[in-house]
Amino acid sequence: MTGGVQVLSYAKLNLYLEILDKRPDGYHNLETIFERVSLADEIVIKRAPGNSIRIETDSPDIPKGPGNLAYQAAELLKKDFAISAGLVIKIKKCIPVGAGLGGGSSNAASTLLGLNYFWNLGLSAEELKEYASRLGSDVAFFIYNYPLAIGRGRGERIEPWSGFKKKLWHVIAVPQLNVSTALIYRDLDVSREQTGNKKAFGSSRIKNLGTNGGSFLHVKDILFNRLEEVTFKRYPQVGRLKRDLEAQGIRGVLMSGSGSAVFGMVGSRKGGLRIAKILQRFKNLKVFVAETAV
Repeated sequence: MTGGVQVLSYAKLNLYLEILDKRPDGYHNLETIFERVSLADEIVIKRAPGNSIRIETDSPDIPKGPGNLAYQAAELLKKDFAISAGLVIKIKKCIPVGAGLGGGSSNAASTLLGLNYFWNLGLSAEELKEYASRLGSDVAFFIYNYPLAIGRGRGERIEPWSGFKKKLWHVIAVPQLNVSTALIYRDLDVSREQTGNKKAFGSSRIKNLGTNGGSFLHVKDILFNRLEEVTFKRYPQVGRLKRDLEAQGIRGVLMSGSGSAVFGMVGSRKGGLRIAKILQRFKNLKVFVAETAV
C-alpha cells in the first residue's frame, strides 16, 4: 500500500476460561485457551498532516478518540519514540463490539504491530508484548503469531498451544447486546463470597489435550467458561442463545469471554453455513462462520 500499512485484526474465542482468584491490583488471575479465528477487522495506518492521532471508522459503536485502544497503542509508541508525525488509523469493523471476541484488544495489538513496521521501530515480539500488557489483559495474545495459545496471569502470559495443529470451524452467534465485563467479574466475586471458589480442571488437562493429538472430540471435551453462570444470570438472553445453538445439534457450544457471543463447533464450513442460515432467521442476531486463523 502506497504511503501506509494495512493489517488484519483477528477475533478470538476462549475455548477454555477458568478464573482463579482476585489479585491485589483488582484484576483476576486466569487460565484460558485462546483461539485466533478468521473473523477480522481491517486496519489501515497512514501519515496525516500535523502531529495528532486520528481514528476513522465505519462503526458508531467504538470511540474515535483517546478512549479507543488503537489510539492508546499509537499514543504509547509515539510518546516513547518521540515521533512528531501525524497519524490516521482507519478501522473497518467486522468484529461485534462488547461480545467477548477481543475486537478492541486485537485492534490495539494490530496497531502496535503495524506501527512497528510503519515507523521502522525494530521492536521484538517480547518488547511489543510489554506495550500490549499496559493496554489490556487480552492484547498480548494478538501480538504473537499463534493460532492457539494458553494464557495465564491476567491473560498477558502467553505460550503457544503447539500440540494442536488442526483447524476448527465455528458458528459464532452474537445477540444485539453489549455485555459489561467489569460487571460480570463483580458478579463472580459476589457469587464466590457466597458459595466459595471451585476450580474446574487445570492446565495439565489442557496440555494433555494437545499431546494426545487434539482431535475435534478432545477439544469439545475441554470446553468450559467459568463466567457463563454469572453472565446467564444477568443477561438471560445469552443463556437462551446457547440453548438455541445446542438445539441445532451442535456438539460443543460455549460462550466466549464474558459474552455476549456464543459459538458452536462444527465439522466443516458447509455444516457451519447450513446452521448459520437457520440462525439468521432469528431477530437481532449476527451470525458468522469462522475457522482457526493460521
